[in-house]
Amino acid sequence: MTGRRHHRKTHLPALTRPVTTTVRRAAALVACASLAVGCGVVPGVSGGTGDDTITVMTWAPSETGATNKPGMPALALAYARWVNASGGINGHKLKVLICNDHNDTVDAANCGRRAVKENVVAVVGSYSQYSDSFFPPLEGAGIPYIGGYGLTESEFTSPLSYPVNGGQPALLAGLGQALAKNCGRVALVRPDTIAGDELPPMLNSGLKAGGHAPAGNQLAKDDATEYSAPAERALEYATADSTETGCVVPALGDRTSTFMDSFRRARADYPDVRAGTVLGSVDQSVINQSGGASSPYEGSFITGWYPVSTDKRWDRMKQVINKHAFGDNRIDTGDVGVQTTWIAYTVFKAVVESLGDGEVSADSVRNALDGGLKVSTDGLTPTLRWQFQDKLASIGLPRMVNADVTLQVVRKGQLVAARKSSTDMTDTLKQADVS
Repeated sequence: MTGRRHHRKTHLPALTRPVTTTVRRAAALVACASLAVGCGVVPGVSGGTGDDTITVMTWAPSETGATNKPGMPALALAYARWVNASGGINGHKLKVLICNDHNDTVDAANCGRRAVKENVVAVVGSYSQYSDSFFPPLEGAGIPYIGGYGLTESEFTSPLSYPVNGGQPALLAGLGQALAKNCGRVALVRPDTIAGDELPPMLNSGLKAGGHAPAGNQLAKDDATEYSAPAERALEYATADSTETGCVVPALGDRTSTFMDSFRRARADYPDVRAGTVLGSVDQSVINQSGGASSPYEGSFITGWYPVSTDKRWDRMKQVINKHAFGDNRIDTGDVGVQTTWIAYTVFKAVVESLGDGEVSADSVRNALDGGLKVSTDGLTPTLRWQFQDKLASIGLPRMVNADVTLQVVRKGQLVAARKSSTDMTDTLKQADVS
């Protein structure tokens, strides 16, 4: 395939329109000064620079034509209402600023610059594809980025980043390990981009760990409106050995659902082929919309970062949402973005509590995290602790401290846990061929 575009370097397939690798500069930019342009604060919480108030920021895209994550800032606001109703964190009121990056490199940079201007002590539980735009201002001001979505390589390399999950690398490695035990030939359908080039080594590391041959590498456009030809090629590859059930893995970001529409039609001649994918591309709402038990996802293996949404370990988050989100329908408790934001704020609360009566600032928050603080998330993740160079530095992911994945399967149209506990993919990822 010719005409490859040079996309930003991420660990997820491109989720929106192509962008240039150089951040555009502009003199006059939207400043996120009010809810009308995507920013706001928790109602009823005093602002300013008083010692009793801690200011943080959460950002995510909303009301765009591509990927939207409005539930993440909505959950952040509900979290602040909850802690403030209980007296704050160590007596400090929590003030949350929100910013809409609009899936745009300039607006992502704006959000980063506003975080600096507002003197926030941390950016918590956020989603943006454009780490090359927002990290420079944060790094220049020493502002920690706690619990990003795990979307970009910078989130696993920047010394100011404190990720709470293993991003796409862990999900693909875990999926490969699961498919190795349940599939014959495996076809990976991924974008024909630089970002897409990073996906096969991660999936293959899991397949190799399970004693399986590497996946067939099927290239596709990341902005197509239908995928009949790639679906047909993937199915032909997966069924070339008729003695075993083949599997197809679409890793096309928000185009995965589009691919699965084509896959459903093409699979009529290949009824035994199974699918496998990762959370973020698919969730319960997508399965419902595509036909529930009759959807093309039925029987599919899906890897995630956290326990299924029906797990009791999410009960506290659900209670907070029920009491403090005031029926905000942007918040879906099954959305991994919402779940990531909850865990990120759990980390931030633990950091502030560890400071006792000391000053809460970007420096003190960062120093506490860098000082070896161990954070429990009530079993939603393993105990989190960040070091400058962690176990996966050898493959270019020095900030990844949680490589656990959960395995789920679609049964009768419902996402259910396929095994009781999570699996640590650290040793598997160490074997990934990233050369």
